[in-house]
Amino acid sequence: MLITPTQLLRLSQGHLNLLETCPRKFQHTYLEQLNSPLDPEQEERQTLGSRFHLLMQQQEMGLPIHYLLATDTKLQSWMSAFADAAPEIIQPTTDEQTFRESEHYRTLQVQDYLLTVIYDLLIGDSQQAQILDWKTYPKPPDKRKLAQNWQTRLYMYVLAETSVYLPENISMTYWFIQSEGKPQNLKFTYSTSEHEKTDQKLHQLLNKLTNWLALYQQNQPFPQVLVGNKACDYCQFAMKCDRIPTTEEENTQNSLPNLANIQEVSI
Repeated sequence: MLITPTQLLRLSQGHLNLLETCPRKFQHTYLEQLNSPLDPEQEERQTLGSRFHLLMQQQEMGLPIHYLLATDTKLQSWMSAFADAAPEIIQPTTDEQTFRESEHYRTLQVQDYLLTVIYDLLIGDSQQAQILDWKTYPKPPDKRKLAQNWQTRLYMYVLAETSVYLPENISMTYWFIQSEGKPQNLKFTYSTSEHEKTDQKLHQLLNKLTNWLALYQQNQPFPQVLVGNKACDYCQFAMKCDRIPTTEEENTQNSLPNLANIQEVSI
């Protein structure tokens, strides 16, 4: 993928996370578009997650959702549990001064990059704005790690930069629909100091990207993570990056299955 001087490179939170985790993997997946096919289970999870997002979007728009629920018992149970946990979201009491929009799309140009965000649901009034995001995997991650994820940082940063809301009046809530027991949520508040930190980290990362892109145009690849980084253990590009274990002991260990992952077979 060649980048021309006049072309804005579109970046999402996923691209920023990938760039920060491993620049070389960013090169392979984004610039060279080398992607391996999803395994059936992962593909099924993504399809189900997409269906739930569609369900919530149509619910917010006042469109019929019964046909989506009628053929999917899992969606039925998720929707029922979420309606019990957050009735104010499913059936809100709003007035004309309240703004609500699902799949709300915003962009922000920073340097030569176009940052893009899509809020699953954005709710705002004259005082504050709330960003809501649906997650359909079972277990909420560590809150400290989620706070450092570029989705959390970028989503609130872009809203602060493209609206009249002060950072202190912006929040973001993740809803984990499939959590054990009942849906759970993690809420993050914003502040001017956090906004300044994100601004600094963002510009530092984009400055690195600009430099790496210039070198890439001269056939110099993006940097790799250090040897032994755990990110390589499950990366589809490990062999391409020469990160396969070379000692006989390491190869033996990696060739043996993890007993904890072997399911019992009924006899």
